[in-house]
Formats: sequence, C-alpha cells, structure tokens
Amino acid sequence: MESLLEQQRRYHEERERLMDAMTKEMLHPKKVLREQINSDQRLKQLIDRYMDCTSELKELYEDKDGLRKDEIQALAGPNEYAEFRARLAAIDRFHSQHPNEISVPMSVEFEELAKQRENPTEETQNAVEFTDEEGYGRYLDLHQCYERYLNLKGIEKIDYITYLTIFDRLFDVAKDKKNAAYKEYLVFLLDYMADYTTRVRALLDLSEEVEGVQKEFEKIWLEGMFPGWPKEATGALTHSGAHLDLSAFSSWEELASLGLDRLKSALMALGLKCGGTLEERAQRLFNTKGKNLEDLDPSLFAKSKPGKAGKNRDSERQREIAALEAQVYRFAEILSEQRAATRDNVQRKQARTGEEREESDEEEFSDDSDDDEEDIPYNPKNLPLGWDGKPIPYWLYKLHGLNISYTCEICGNFPYRGPKAYQRHFAEWRHAHGMRCLGIPNTAHFANVTLIEDALALWQKIKSGKESDRWRPDTEEEYEDSQGNVVNKKTFEDLKRQGLL
Repeated sequence: MESLLEQQRRYHEERERLMDAMTKEMLHPKKVLREQINSDQRLKQLIDRYMDCTSELKELYEDKDGLRKDEIQALAGPNEYAEFRARLAAIDRFHSQHPNEISVPMSVEFEELAKQRENPTEETQNAVEFTDEEGYGRYLDLHQCYERYLNLKGIEKIDYITYLTIFDRLFDVAKDKKNAAYKEYLVFLLDYMADYTTRVRALLDLSEEVEGVQKEFEKIWLEGMFPGWPKEATGALTHSGAHLDLSAFSSWEELASLGLDRLKSALMALGLKCGGTLEERAQRLFNTKGKNLEDLDPSLFAKSKPGKAGKNRDSERQREIAALEAQVYRFAEILSEQRAATRDNVQRKQARTGEEREESDEEEFSDDSDDDEEDIPYNPKNLPLGWDGKPIPYWLYKLHGLNISYTCEICGNFPYRGPKAYQRHFAEWRHAHGMRCLGIPNTAHFANVTLIEDALALWQKIKSGKESDRWRPDTEEEYEDSQGNVVNKKTFEDLKRQGLL
C-alpha cells in the first residue's frame, strides 16, 4: 500500500537510523576479543543494509520508469482532492480487509538491536563459528594446511611449530617443486586465510586487498623481481606479451598513443597477429574490447610456432602460481598477530603436562565458562592475563620487563609492553606498514629505529653512501695514450677532440 514517495521517506528514515546504530555500535566499549569480533560482524551487517537502502533509494530517484513523476503530478494536479479521496478509500478498504493487522514501527526494530548490544544472549555471543583450536579468533587452525604441506613431493618434513614460522616463506621452495599439487595447496591455504579473515576482521574489504596485491604483483612480475622466481623464469613472459585493460580507452586513436611496442605486447598476450602499422595494430586490438576470444574471427589469431605454445602455457602457469604466492604474503601480513599468538599457544600447550591440559580443556568447555569471562578478575596492578585467564605472578611480570612500555613513532606511537614484544614488532605488519608509508624499505639497517626523523636521516645516509660507491665511468674508467700516460675517460676524450693524441 506504500506509494513511491512513502517508500522514499521510509528508506531515508532507515538510512538515518542505520547511521545512528552504526555510531552507537562503534562507540560501545569492547572489553574482550569476543565482543570486538561480534561488534564487527554486527557493524558489517548494518553497513550492508545501509548500502542496499542507498541503492534502492538511488533507483527511485532516477525514476527510469517515470512512475514517481506521474505520482507527483497526480498529487499536484488540478484534481488533488479526488486523488486524496481515492487514496483514503484504498486505505479504508485495506483496513477493512485486514482488521487485526498491526503496524510495527521501525524504531522498535532498532530498539531491539540496542537491547541485544547492551545485554547479549548466548546466541548473540557466538555470532561467528570458530573451531576449538581457533579460540574464537585468537589463534589460527592450520592443521589441515600443515597436512597438505607435508604431502607435497620433495618437501622437508617439519613439525607444526616450524610450519607456523615458515609457511609464508614460499620463496624458499624450489622452482621444480611448484607443480599442480603445490598450486592446490596454495588455493586451500588461501581459502582458509580468507575465510578466517572475514570472520575475525569483518570490516576489512578483501576484494580491495586482493585487487591491490594483484596490481602490485603484475608490476613486480614484469620487472622480474618477484621473490622465489628467477628472472629467466619471468623473462619468458616478455615474449608472450602483457595484457592491457581496454576499459580505459574509448577509441583506437587513444590506443595508438601507446606506441608500437606496447600494442604488440598486448596483441601477443591475446594470441592475435601483432604485425602491421600503428593504426592497424590499434584497430585490431580495440575490436577485441568487450568480446570473448571465442567470438573473434579465427583469421585474426597468429599461428603458433612449434614448442612456443607449450612455453607460453608454462609461463602462464608459473605466473598463476606466483600470483597466489603474492596473496599468501599479504594475508600472512594481515594475520601476523594471530600467527604469533598461535605459535606461542602451541608452545605453551606442548610445555604443559597431561593434567594441566585436561584442566584447561575443562575450564574452556564448562558451562560456567561464559560467567567466568564476564567476571573481571581482581587485578589492581593491571598485570597481563595468563592462559588460565588470571593475572600472571608479579615476579614473572618483572622478570619479562612487562612493567616497561616502549613506544614507536613509526607505528603511530603504539605502545609495546616488554622488550620481547618491542623487538618482535619490527617484523610485524604495523611497523612494516609505517615504513612503507615513509617510503623506506623495512630492512635490517633500520633495526631498533623508532623515530621517523632518525629513519629518514638514516635512509638518506644509506642512499648517499650507495651513490658515492657507484662506479662512474667518466672519472674512474682509465685510458692509455700513445705515450703510455694513463688518464681518465673524460680527459682522454678531451685530448682526442683537440688532436693532442
């Protein structure tokens, strides 16, 4: 019974209420990791609903079918009173047919959401499914990936803790071992890491992350600088061409501005003929825009030479595997904190006795575990919590130096408690991201450097040192004249031009 204008009003109201709910959700304090994960999931649902309302409202305002315009004209026309009477009669007819129909205002729905946020039930506290090993988002569960890794041919057999340390060091795997089974392992590992990331960090746009990784990978791959793949392996792609995105070009004249070599490379990547003038190449390439290769004229394709097709297939297969490795590197950087926590947790479990493991399992899976999590333990000195959820002893707190806090300006003045966490953060994602924002490589030269000014000064010193150590042929290349005198290249050429040699 809603008119188009009433639908627009309702969508506007829903958008405003969603915005208010998202603001309250973000400002609501989160004490433990479980609350943070559940809050992110609720916030993700609100954002998706907000985007759906916005798209529906946009379609109503565009009014492609003209119904909104007709409705406005009917309301503002000469017979507006007759329109009013007709709509009132329709409302009376609806209520007479549905006498017990109750209209629930939208405010009631959002009040229920606020109540669930303030007083979560058992169902809302477990909004995301995690395995027992994952500890509701605290740790990774890579046991299945570990088993697949051990089943790869020619791979050294290692324990689980070592695998947690080196599973992203894919550049150490020999090139001859990167076959179809290795690709299946990478796909399985990526599927798990992507699924785990969506559960732990619901607000992270994975499609944007993967797209950024793919763009950066294409650039590094064409330069032959991707780790784990020698330059001669990636160099085969220079002969098979590089793909070109045609969506940014509206005519073949714009394509012609790229030059003969770039058009030839794009045509070779599609398997088309790459000969002819600049205009012919541009027109041939532009005709493929928005079409599948199966729909093109077979005469446009180049005849493959013997052995060349197989070589191109091998290079394309290597490129696909390397692209998967680039995504693994990015996900390992995103999940670096969970990875470090998983390694410590596995070591902690291995150090416990059988009775201690049984006691910890009983505490985790008992019915009263939820009540224990809600109770805040007595902790006047603000000591870190141990594996049992209780504050660690004060002597252990002092032994590990957790009473000392270190801040890193490169990480945005993020505090680190204790020298162990401080030293470990130099290899974590937050410090690497800060160094990348400064345009500085995160190498061993910058160990223990936490100030932005010191890092920039050291980087300038390293660059100037490399510049001074660079070989300059004009001044350092030596020549010998007819009389046996040794001079540099610049002096020799000057004397030669003057005819003194």
